[in-house]
Amino acid sequence: MKAMILAAGKGERMRPLTLHTPKPLVKAAGVPLIEYHICALAAAGFTELVINHAWLGQQIEDYLGDGSRFGVRIVYSAEGEPLETGGGIFKALPLLGAEPFLVVNGDVFTDYDFAALRKPLAGLAHLVLVNNPAHHPQGDFVLAAGLVHDDEATSERLTYSGLAVLHPRLFGSSQPGAFKLAPLLREAMAAGQVSGEHYGGCWVDVGTHERLAEVERLLQEAR
Repeated sequence: MKAMILAAGKGERMRPLTLHTPKPLVKAAGVPLIEYHICALAAAGFTELVINHAWLGQQIEDYLGDGSRFGVRIVYSAEGEPLETGGGIFKALPLLGAEPFLVVNGDVFTDYDFAALRKPLAGLAHLVLVNNPAHHPQGDFVLAAGLVHDDEATSERLTYSGLAVLHPRLFGSSQPGAFKLAPLLREAMAAGQVSGEHYGGCWVDVGTHERLAEVERLLQEAR
């Protein structure tokens, strides 16, 4: 199974750090955020990685190279303009192949064991959901009997972690250009094609300076 790291975001809420450094290369405890993902993916047996980029993307390629020093092979999907999550994945599909693939947001920090996702995919997507963080108390989706639903009538919602396994068929009706992933997932949910799991371990959406500081605190405590 191949894996894709989404690294095309501009990181505007983390300025001035991201004015000259792409967000995935922002460091936590001296290590770029994206490097934690790459090392964890390699340890979980993922050796073929695809990374998309846009803002200051050449810096990402220059730093990571072909991935050989991490024990993986990296190919890049360069976006001339940001394509949002759905459009970015769709553009990279020729690099990902015809089988299900793991996708993870480059700006989350987690100790989730990626190896747990190396299993057959029953539908079109499998989402890892987490407890709602303070900055997103309303959550995103409902998990019931192993399936993910978009039920706005209930308060028992969880947050999408930015970690999933997707089947290329999820993008069967998509066209090139910028578009969001969520509408495709909701359509697949309505057809009962999205499974999920609830992860209660470490997970931080590193979208602000404060949450970057939280990651650094967690890393220091783990030493």
